[in-house]
Amino acid sequence: MLIALAVVVALAVAIVYVNLSAGEARVSQAIDHLYPVDDPQFYRAMGMLLGPDIVPGNRVTALHNGDEIFPAMLQAIRGARRTVLFETFIYWSGAIGDEFAQALSERARAGIKVHVLLDWLGSLKVENQLVEDMKAAGVEVHRFHPLRWYNLGRINNRTHRKLLIVDGRTGFTGGVGIAPQWTGHAQDEDHWRDSHYRVEGPVVAHMQSVMLANWGKTCGRVLHGADYFPTLEPAGELDAQMFHSSPSGGSESMQLMVLIAITAAVKSIDIASAYFVPDEMSRGALVAAIRRGVRVRIITPGKKIDTQTVRHASRALWGELLEAGAEMYVYQPTMFHCKLVVVDGLLTSVGSTNFDPRSFHLNDEANLNVYDRGFAAQQTEVFERDLARCRRFTLADWQQRPKLEKARERVTAWLAPML
Repeated sequence: MLIALAVVVALAVAIVYVNLSAGEARVSQAIDHLYPVDDPQFYRAMGMLLGPDIVPGNRVTALHNGDEIFPAMLQAIRGARRTVLFETFIYWSGAIGDEFAQALSERARAGIKVHVLLDWLGSLKVENQLVEDMKAAGVEVHRFHPLRWYNLGRINNRTHRKLLIVDGRTGFTGGVGIAPQWTGHAQDEDHWRDSHYRVEGPVVAHMQSVMLANWGKTCGRVLHGADYFPTLEPAGELDAQMFHSSPSGGSESMQLMVLIAITAAVKSIDIASAYFVPDEMSRGALVAAIRRGVRVRIITPGKKIDTQTVRHASRALWGELLEAGAEMYVYQPTMFHCKLVVVDGLLTSVGSTNFDPRSFHLNDEANLNVYDRGFAAQQTEVFERDLARCRRFTLADWQQRPKLEKARERVTAWLAPML
């Protein structure tokens, strides 16, 4: 009996260890500031050292909150003529989940190839009947890393990506999940503030490739051909790339991309993050940027957040940032779920990635990087509109927290890699 118990405990410890480890060496040394964001060498680093090539000729339209985001996504699905590929973390039952299921099913019945990849954990709150109805209509639905004995070593690796690609020509990415709290216009505590982005042009092929990589890993099928990868003509004037990371290959690439962008900054860094839990490397890079004269502004959720544990872990780590001169802001009206980084008014990075260990090391993530001053200016305006609905959190606020609050935050910060 004792031997069996010891075996079970050892197995449990092994599973926890494997799930908390990305399996690859992590970035452990500070990155030197060698060039600014507008230097050609920065473009080479982002496009050649780290990710896919930066491609010209794209158009990106920002959509804010469910009242803008969901109609645009549903319109694209209903207009599909060849293919629909959809990968998401959160998909729950409810009116908006039903509406997406109906739109996807209608297209499948019309003979369109419809492929849906739902994260197993993120879709636990969707009724099985809804999924079965989609399958009966001809939608090919798979779950990413379902709870199976052969998946125990990967159960903490979730796909957090939000990707919709229609006909290989129109893509969507950002922060929204398919659930009731993303509907509306962030009008109250039950409706969240978030952004999503409609994308056209050559970079949509990058988005398709990212989605199909997880599709192949999940079901073993390779989807290709003109229906999935049509010839893409320029649709706008933006340079862009679709950046992605996964513990099964390049788990550190997303954090490295963010660190290189921060390290290249010489003027400003604006960060909006639903879950802001910066590790030592990230905090060091931000502090170094501030000491170079870079203005750093950060928006995170306030008390209205879906997980208080993350909020406590986050605030425990703000001290050295505030002491260095970072401007910290907490959003007041409702849950703030945006993911945005704007550097020096040139680089804008948006998508599924939060500024935390889970996004940087454990999840499959995808971010759209846009290199354009006009687009960055538009996103800075949005950032500043959100800023107007925040309360600034100062160094004095941080130092004067109650002792019990400080203790609780220190404990949760220690647990940050597991959140």
